[in-house]
Amino acid sequence: MNDLTRSELLEPEDIGTNNSNNPSFDSLLGARLSRRSILKGSFGLASTAFFGTGLVACGGSDAVATTPPTTAPEVVKSLKLNFNAVAKSLADAVSLPAGYTATVLYRLGDPIAAGVADYKNDGSDSGASFAQRAGDHHDGMHFFGLGADGKYSANSSDRGLLVMNHEAITGSFLHAAGQTISNGVRTVPDEVLKEMNAHGVSVIEVIRSGSSFSYKKDSSFNRRVTALTEMALSGPAAKSPMMVTAYSTDGSKTRGTVNNCADGYTPWGTYVTCEENWAGFFRRVAASDDVSRTAREKTSFARYGVTGNGTHLWATPNGASASDTMFSRWNAMKLGSSTDGSDDFRNAPNTFGWIVEIDPFTPASTPKKRTAMGRFAHENAAYLPVVAGQPVVYYMGDDSRGEYLYKYVSTAVWDPADASKGMAAGDKYLDDGKLYVAKFNADGSGAWVELKFGSNGLTAANTTYAFADQADVLINTRLAADAVGATRMDRPEWVAVNPANGEAYLTLTNNSNRVLANPTSSQQLVDPANPRFYNDPKGTAATAQRGNPNGHIIRWKDASATATSFQWDVFLFGARAGANTANINVSNLSADNDFSSPDGLWFSQNTGLLWIQTDDGAFTDATNCMMLAAVAGKVGDGGKKTINNVDGATSKAVDTYVGAAPGDTNLRRFLVGPKECEITGVAETPDGKALFVNIQHPGEDTKPNYANPSSYGSHWPDGGSARPRSATIVITKNDGGTIGGGLA
Repeated sequence: MNDLTRSELLEPEDIGTNNSNNPSFDSLLGARLSRRSILKGSFGLASTAFFGTGLVACGGSDAVATTPPTTAPEVVKSLKLNFNAVAKSLADAVSLPAGYTATVLYRLGDPIAAGVADYKNDGSDSGASFAQRAGDHHDGMHFFGLGADGKYSANSSDRGLLVMNHEAITGSFLHAAGQTISNGVRTVPDEVLKEMNAHGVSVIEVIRSGSSFSYKKDSSFNRRVTALTEMALSGPAAKSPMMVTAYSTDGSKTRGTVNNCADGYTPWGTYVTCEENWAGFFRRVAASDDVSRTAREKTSFARYGVTGNGTHLWATPNGASASDTMFSRWNAMKLGSSTDGSDDFRNAPNTFGWIVEIDPFTPASTPKKRTAMGRFAHENAAYLPVVAGQPVVYYMGDDSRGEYLYKYVSTAVWDPADASKGMAAGDKYLDDGKLYVAKFNADGSGAWVELKFGSNGLTAANTTYAFADQADVLINTRLAADAVGATRMDRPEWVAVNPANGEAYLTLTNNSNRVLANPTSSQQLVDPANPRFYNDPKGTAATAQRGNPNGHIIRWKDASATATSFQWDVFLFGARAGANTANINVSNLSADNDFSSPDGLWFSQNTGLLWIQTDDGAFTDATNCMMLAAVAGKVGDGGKKTINNVDGATSKAVDTYVGAAPGDTNLRRFLVGPKECEITGVAETPDGKALFVNIQHPGEDTKPNYANPSSYGSHWPDGGSARPRSATIVITKNDGGTIGGGLA
């Protein structure tokens, strides 16, 4: 018996498949944006509606700026944090500020239907039972208020549907003694069934009684969406010949969703879950399969990383029938004799990597994969405040080293009457629109480049990949973004949009592939939007953590919802307190707010605070992963800065634009999690008095000795000698107030 851990699997975000040679910033200079043109648009109106006119940014002249504006944002003066910073911690516990309480709500294996037994947490529960249990690796989530009529109620805080992703598994604790593998083959089919059911999404009804929350185990709304759930393929790529499989010979549907990382929601009350590192689930041994595949197929597989035996070896485990497509569909080899793929699963990878929309209020509804929004390693999806008569806009990151930031703009313009139409509204706004990719220019401006067949080199004449039609562009979004010269970023993860002014923020978690000179095909030179290279030693030994090991958060402001230009700066640089403030700790972080590897990112719709969560390995000698609260400011509240990067005898100076240093007043550590966890996923009740946070994979780096529970890296949340498990906590303020802070 043995087990595959995440550290051994080398997930795609740790490798990267972007070997494009896109142009440097110096060749991509563009016109600057006018502040006034931004503020005259819908985003200024949205901020007025949300906070009142006192918080709308001041207007300026019509002149085009040559550097980002330096006026301090009014929002900094109006929001205030209401807690003292939490110290860094290596304890196996959740640390919070004084005056706050965290309770555990929903853990791996918890039952969500009547008659399902309590979870034993010893690995013995059946794979089939997990269709009605909490999945593993809780991640992105959202709270939907639930009215007395059983419908979405935006203002309901005492009762709601909490919808969350289950990204992955910790096999060493999910099974009795880890994954059972012999000679590279899974020998217990029920373990594979358990893993497929442990992925996906949970919908649970939660209820507040007094100041505490519980979930209703027998609610009719409770639902699991898993790797086995039927999904409709919707939008331009649906029914494409590239979607044909033995499961759907017309390419109209697929089965399941996996590696659901972060999330989003819609203005019409539905949930969107994002398929991230899906490529590694498929078996495709290139050495034998390539001989029967076209050049275009091989280029696509290489760009998305579809190769090898599959990280969890789900394809046809020993003892399972070869005709059982529940397992064999994970084999992407060309095995059949058909010309269209209708007798095997050679095209199955094309049915993954999408944004998936789910109606939480209709448990029997079929989720839809929205292909107009592109196929890549989706982290999350965040929309701009909607305005009647203007399109619906979403931003999305592709979480892998050297990947891109995207923008989707619906063809249909927003009609407030659609706010109650559920999936029908999704059909209207998410199946027809324009998809763009971002270029960040050296002067602090940027451009959105449309990914449209027939334009910008996306044609059959393209020498790297011959695009056939718009469906092909969307199925191979990464190749299309390469072709138009998009800016390669440091692992684009969560996007969050400030409800006060429509500015968007993106976490760039880290990138060990940043270099100062002579990059290989998988490396990237430092540039203005990704400007740092340094070595951050871990502990007392100078362990090489080179490149951009601590990450940063970039932000931008579109001139309008449909604009193809924007203005950007770097909001925060992750770093250790005490590091060189000229070139490493550029945001001048202190012991109360230093952090590394920002990942989760979310604006409170109640208080306007920005929540920042970390998924870190670089800073774990000093602290477990954490969550911080920030007062966001706005683009241009800092200024231009030169960062002087040095690597031995090599040096490279990079000019960039940096937001105002937050200080301890506007950025504080709010939470530190237990050992070996990731802090990810955050949601709140509409009244701002309860905050839901996910603690993912505590103890995940452990190679446990099952006869000796003290060998487990963590025992959170159950304590004692229990196996660790992912869980959702609810945070409340002891005096019943709003969480984190708010208007001063």
